[in-house]
Amino acid sequence: MEFITQPGKQPQPDCSTLVLPALSIGNVGQLAVDLLVSSTGAERIGYLDDPYTLPCVGNDAYGPVPSGDLALPLEAYQSPANAMTLVQQRSPVVKGMMVEYAKNMAEFAAASGKKHVVILSSLEFARWQRIDMSSGLQIYYLSSSNTDGTDDSCAQLGWRRLQDYDPTQRSWNYLSSLAQGSTMQESTLPFEDEPEEEDYCASLPFAALFSCLKAKGLKVTCILCYCSEGDNMADSFELAEAASKLLQLKPDNFIGGDDSKWRIPFSWKTVYGPPPDLSMF
Repeated sequence: MEFITQPGKQPQPDCSTLVLPALSIGNVGQLAVDLLVSSTGAERIGYLDDPYTLPCVGNDAYGPVPSGDLALPLEAYQSPANAMTLVQQRSPVVKGMMVEYAKNMAEFAAASGKKHVVILSSLEFARWQRIDMSSGLQIYYLSSSNTDGTDDSCAQLGWRRLQDYDPTQRSWNYLSSLAQGSTMQESTLPFEDEPEEEDYCASLPFAALFSCLKAKGLKVTCILCYCSEGDNMADSFELAEAASKLLQLKPDNFIGGDDSKWRIPFSWKTVYGPPPDLSMF
């Protein structure tokens, strides 16, 4: 993975927290990063070139006026006021290469001096076993702070540790071994043709990123929510707000301040296309 700096921009050493999405149901992690970039006024400082992400190109996602900037598969933004770097991923990883991509991302994070990596992602609502909507959308987390995935800061926010995390379970143990560069015999691998319910979370992109970043000695926090495919804007607001609380981002460092903290990205205005032609009714 190569980092290409945008002309006239330089990464700031003080931006030691890295926020990035892990692609999953409803693209909630990507939408949440969109909100954070747009609302904090983070500037693009470059992009990442990785052989394991599919190529894509599009218009600038944030600027209301076309300026000739193109959106690329992996873009890096930074917000010095919030001591935060953000990576936005706009295209999926090549099938079967998620661990290699995660290793590359972990190498980039470690080489660039990041101390805390926050991964934003989602889980399939149909697999939620203990549903409790009494307090609204429930945020789940997974942290490298302790071996069992717990973290006092997350618990104080009222979040629940991901129930399906067990570092001794075959898939999680397999990911950990791959992240550390070791090899395993074929008889010990979690085969795709015989998946078990407990293999679900470990098979998702956030799990590979978590394992590889943890293997580099970095502090990693995954912030997760259950959702379904559809209009997931509301879920992305919740996930972005959760990240804001964890990182203790101050409203004064957002473009809208206290009055209007979240600024909807310009690209969201056409997410469902233009309105229907009323003459047909």
